[in-house]
Amino acid sequence: MIFQIVIVIISFFLDGILTNYLPYMINDLSLFTPYFTIVSLIIICPFFKKQINKYYILVGIIGFLYDLFYTNLLFANTIFFLLLALIIVYLYKKLESNMLTTLFFIILIIVIYHLIYAVALLVFNVVPININNILYLIGNSLILNIIYGEILYLICKYLPHKRHIN
Repeated sequence: MIFQIVIVIISFFLDGILTNYLPYMINDLSLFTPYFTIVSLIIICPFFKKQINKYYILVGIIGFLYDLFYTNLLFANTIFFLLLALIIVYLYKKLESNMLTTLFFIILIIVIYHLIYAVALLVFNVVPININNILYLIGNSLILNIIYGEILYLICKYLPHKRHIN
């Protein structure tokens, strides 16, 4: 479990480092918007097959820390991350884990995350947002996250440890 926590912590800090160097405003997005923490939560889920409760606790803590360090909405990302964790666990129970399904999970979970976040912004009227901004944000966030996810998947698959990704 230490290996998985290290992966999530490194991804968490990479999120912070890269968002400082890449433009992050809606009108000034680059092609590389990182969501490495979410990608790492997707990648490490198969390691927690027999310890799903520990996975949910880890996701809740990471979501809270994400709120604390990177956003001004306390408990919003905690709830969003836990919702994503429910979806991730369900998908891993229904589909076999391989490189192609991991790519599919990364795309699907990032799209769901953006949609949940956009709905919350619309419901609470925090920021005016429209469909074009959401699609632009989704499209530009997928490139870097897919690359990072596949690299992380290969690292997790070929490093020796107790449990392996299939």
